[in-house]
Order: sequence, then C-alpha cells, then structure tokens
Amino acid sequence: MPVPRFLFADQLGPHFDDGGPIVLVEAVGVLGRRPYHRAKAHLILSALRHRARELGDRVEFLRTEHYRDVLSGRPLEVIDPTSWGARALVVELGADVLPSRGFVTSEADFADWAAGRPASRLVLEQFYRSVRARTGVLMRGPDPEGGRFNFDHDNRRPPPRGAVGLGLPDPWTPVEDEIDAEVRRDLDRLQADGRITLIGRDGPRRFAATRTEALAALDDFIETRLNDFGPFEDASLRGDDAMAHSRLSVPLNLGLLHPREVIDAVVAAHASGAAPLQSVEAVVRQLMGWRDWVWHLYWHLGPDYVGGSNFLNAHEPLPRSFRELDGSGVRAACVSHVLNAVADTGWAHHIQRLMILGNQALQRGYHPGELNDWFIAAFVDGTPWVMPANVVGMSQHADGGIVATKPYASGGAYISSMSDFCGGCPFNPKKRLGEDACPFTAGYWAFLDRVEPRIRGNHRMNQPLAGLRRLVDREAVVAQEHSRTVW
Repeated sequence: MPVPRFLFADQLGPHFDDGGPIVLVEAVGVLGRRPYHRAKAHLILSALRHRARELGDRVEFLRTEHYRDVLSGRPLEVIDPTSWGARALVVELGADVLPSRGFVTSEADFADWAAGRPASRLVLEQFYRSVRARTGVLMRGPDPEGGRFNFDHDNRRPPPRGAVGLGLPDPWTPVEDEIDAEVRRDLDRLQADGRITLIGRDGPRRFAATRTEALAALDDFIETRLNDFGPFEDASLRGDDAMAHSRLSVPLNLGLLHPREVIDAVVAAHASGAAPLQSVEAVVRQLMGWRDWVWHLYWHLGPDYVGGSNFLNAHEPLPRSFRELDGSGVRAACVSHVLNAVADTGWAHHIQRLMILGNQALQRGYHPGELNDWFIAAFVDGTPWVMPANVVGMSQHADGGIVATKPYASGGAYISSMSDFCGGCPFNPKKRLGEDACPFTAGYWAFLDRVEPRIRGNHRMNQPLAGLRRLVDREAVVAQEHSRTVW
C-alpha cells in the first residue's frame, strides 16, 4: 500500500497531488490561535472541504482539534510545508518529507544564488534578473524583451482625474454552494462556543476556493484587467478597491494555482498582442521576482527574523481600529476607508497595505512583530512566509535594510497624488501644523525626528534628514504628533 500524502491547506492544487492516497485535516485549533478574519477562516475551510469532495475515495478527510491528535503514530508522506512551525510538526510526526513545490525556483536554486552574499546584498532586482535569464521568460536570447528587465518606472500613473473607478468590470467572484453554507454555520457555532475569535464582517465568499474557480479568476484577470494593471498598479480610488489588480495571491497561496501557469498565461497574452509588455512584466516581476524572493528570504533569514527585528525601536501596540478592523472612528479618510474595506473583504491591494496601513504603522511606531501577526490573521492571503519580508522588512524597516534600503515613509502629498482619498478628508495633506494638519504629512517629520539617530548613516536618507534639520517648526510638529490621539 502506498503511504498516504498529508496535504496542508495551502497545498490544494494539482501540482501537489501525484495520484496516490491523500490525507486532509481540518484542525479547528489552528483557527483558535489568534483572532482571524471571518473571510479567511471561511476560505480555508471551504477550500479544504471542496478539495475533499473532489478527491472522493482517494482522500481521508479528518476533523479534529489539533493535527497531532489524528496524525501521530502513522506513516505519512508530505511535501515540505511553508512555515517553520509546520516543518517542525512534520519532523516530529516522522513523515517522509519531499521537496517544496509551488514556486518558480527551488530552495537549492536560491542557495546557489545567495552563496557568498551577505544578507544586505540579497538584492531583489539581481535575483529577478537571474531567474529571468535562467528560465528564458520574456527574454530574447541574452537580452530582455523590450530592452529592459524592469518597467516599474512606467507603472506609476495616478488614477484618472475625477474618476470614481477605472471603468473595468467587477472582478470575478465565485458562486457559493452548500459547502459554503455549511462552513458559515460551523463558524457561527465555533464562535458562539468561544472556541475561535473572528474579526471582520461576514459576507459572500469573494475568492477562489477550488481549482476550477482559480482558473476562472485567472482567465478573468487576463481578459478584463491585465492591460491596465501595469500603469495603475500604484493608484487607489475610493470607489474601486480592486482597480486592475488580479487578487490571484489568494488562490496562489492556497496552492490552487502554480505561479508558472500564471506567468505563462500573461506572457502568452503579450505574445498574441493582447496585453502590453509593461503590464505583463509587472506580473512576472511580482511572481517570479518578489513572491519567490520573499519565500526564500523566509527560510534564509531564519525563524528568529521577526522576533529579532526591531531596528527602529518601535514598541507601540496596535490601535483598536486595527485590532478590531474598525475604521468608523478614524478621521483620516484613507485609513478609515482601507480598514473598512479590509473588514468587508479581508483584502486590500499592495499600495493600500504599504503606503497607507504600513505607512501609518511605521510613522507611529507600532511594534513590527505585532503588525506582522495582524497582517497574517486579517488578510485572506496572509501566510507566515509571506508577511515577514513584506511587513517587518519592507514596510517597517525593522531589519535595518535587508529587504529595503530605506524606510517606506511618505507624507500626505504622495497619498494625495496617487488617490482620491484626500478630497473631503478633514485633514489637509499640505499642512503639518494645526487642527487640520494631515497626520501623514506631520507624522512623516515626527517619524524622522524619532528615528534620526538610527538612520543618519543611511545615505538614501541624507536628503530627507537635511530637510528635517531645516524645518523651522520641527519642535512644534513633533509635539503635536506626540500628543495626537485622534486620526
């Protein structure tokens, strides 16, 4: 008899299934570890149950409190899982561990590339170019398609002036079935019994939970959004939270799609003349570059990276608005809108995460480890391997420059130029003092004042710090932001 393969809830696509017997486990204790977004809990349970139904007689589907309760003492095969905790578990279980899957490059590939490089020299752009050259994706012999590896400079257009949205069709969404209804009832019961704590609002499932749904979402993105993705990938509008983003991070992180099939599909669209190079390259860079890079950094930097990274000495606890996903009491229109959108859906696009939520956390000194855990629990695509480099490294600069060479802090002018949030907001992005002073504009200078001793050796911060030293009202701005209690 072949040894059954135990698949985790992020290994649900065909590339994790080689045709033998499968074990799937729904462990309620996982959802009880911290407050999770209702949409995230629903998505995980729905995806597991749908996969169990698809596998039929080949699956042993177990429901329990903890994995160990049903897996200890039995022979198992596993594909190397995606977190330090899960890898420790499968070693403890004595499982036969196969190499990880679901990424463009292997851990051995990254180890070869990183050999001899200090952590501060593991530069994304160099990694991305090496993978492009190795795979031949968007290459013409030794040269990149279009003469450049990176079209990011062309992909920073602000939203159309006066527009409510980009004018695209609503993004693809699934049709719920009886499994989703069952999941909803079970989550209600588990929460009522006090076994789990959920945040965010219940609503129809918005993201793919099956392979068929994931492929439909991919096709819809290519047909309706890919053309506009590149130019507007950094823009935000109140009336269009999806913009031209694919939202494919969700099925990708459930293992329902392989990144190469997404890459191959968008490259094929460009080859047929159906999609511009700048948009296609942006998708390729996100998947073949950024996604693989942060996956490998998770392992390369070790299990103590999150807990041991607080370069800017940030120790403020998360505010209630974050912990409870409630933007109703937040006066800053951008923060209020994004928090409420996350409460509704469990999702926001990367600029809203980085330059609004992350920017606020950076300026206000929220503890990076606490913020990392919040992003994992509050976002439907949040996973233990995704968030450390994104949150601790890039967003909060807590690693001192391994992931990003400078802090991603900005004032209100950036938000004003790349969104419509500032119109009608009680705060003025051009003001740093007074009752209507923008908390991002004033907060930017207060942040620089607080962290100056830590970053003055960073040459990329020379110009901002010189501006801080010339600020005639520096002390007043710092005092104002130190006492600010309402955003």
